[in-house]
Amino acid sequence: MSLNSPTLISQALLAGLSTQMFRYYEDRIPRDGSVLVVSNHRSFMDAPILMAALSNPIRFACHHYMGQVPIMREIVTGQLGCFPLEEPQNRQQSFFVQSQTLLQSRQMVGVFPEGTEPMVKFTVPNTVGEFQRGFAHLALRADVQDLAILPVAIASIEEVNTSGFPLRLLSLFDPSEPLFKQSGWHPLVVYRRVAVLIGRPYWITPQHQKRYHGKQARTVVAELTEYCHNEISDLLSQGC
Repeated sequence: MSLNSPTLISQALLAGLSTQMFRYYEDRIPRDGSVLVVSNHRSFMDAPILMAALSNPIRFACHHYMGQVPIMREIVTGQLGCFPLEEPQNRQQSFFVQSQTLLQSRQMVGVFPEGTEPMVKFTVPNTVGEFQRGFAHLALRADVQDLAILPVAIASIEEVNTSGFPLRLLSLFDPSEPLFKQSGWHPLVVYRRVAVLIGRPYWITPQHQKRYHGKQARTVVAELTEYCHNEISDLLSQGC
């Protein structure tokens, strides 16, 4: 493994911030097939935390502005291997194409289905917001064999909350994001002690895909989304 690998960089970040991480249910991590990691999201540390916990690079889809800010762009894309989403008019299609390509090459892909909102508001550790359903559509339409959806809960035990920078500053890099047009400061959550609880994987079967491409698309997408949300909520209640 390269000394500049995302996994080692993530471990170094945790060590540099003196963060203690506790991992639970690691036996649930799939050892074969492709894996789509789904997790809750409150801190800039979440992607490195998950890479360190799963001991594997994870190609996270991240907000468009992260690919526009100098220095941050180099860290996020060059060092951690994340891929920023495109501008709104191309966002969905680009997300599906890039993610499917990565999954087909047996790389782990990571998604935070809560979106941007919990990152720009002060939130509490033991709750998880509503999930956007894009990850479920990706999993069900992707032409990938042996695909597992792996829900993972990041449960903060001890943290420091501070303010980083004005939210309006980010609108310079992504004017299309309405959350960046409000007043106030972008919160920064730094974990001191954090538990990572790995959920039961949800394997996508030909039957799921048949239902999705038939008349039950809405139902099967809702089932997958609800499963991951409930799994993460239950794990958070254990860890926090």
